[in-house]
Amino acid sequence: MGTGKTEVGKILAKRLGLVFTDIDRLIEKEQGMSVSRIFEERGENAFRELEAQAVRKVSGMKNLVISTGGGAVLREENIANLKSSGILICLTASPEVIFRRIGSGKNRPLLQVPDALRKIKELLESRRPYYEKSDIVIKTDRMTPLSAAEEIIGALPHLNDARAGEKNGKC
Repeated sequence: MGTGKTEVGKILAKRLGLVFTDIDRLIEKEQGMSVSRIFEERGENAFRELEAQAVRKVSGMKNLVISTGGGAVLREENIANLKSSGILICLTASPEVIFRRIGSGKNRPLLQVPDALRKIKELLESRRPYYEKSDIVIKTDRMTPLSAAEEIIGALPHLNDARAGEKNGKC
């Protein structure tokens, strides 16, 4: 949250001639309620199941830039599904920058706690092993969404070269 996933994703999609898809918006549309309300009424586990279903659905499609919530990678099946037909990119930022970017956090169900900054730090720390499974990691603290998108685009040829080498037994 607060790392620029949606904005960077939209720019990437436009620059690469792909379609942008946001998992949270897809869930909201299908369920007829906000993510916050799903958390409130059904709980986090129910939301994570809806999220896994949505990831499964879109990860089999072609020509998409998919934006997920930061917790999507907590399920190994989501990581596997996303990587099966694409590149997994993690946008990160320091807890302080995230806290500043998200403002009150009133639409962030996991931040409805007395000390939101501390909760952000805890979430980042607990999710770090999952985020490290990404193909590309971009720290967005001092980047605009456009510069983050450009950095990702610049990394794509190098990543594709490395993957080709792995398939040929060179890495």
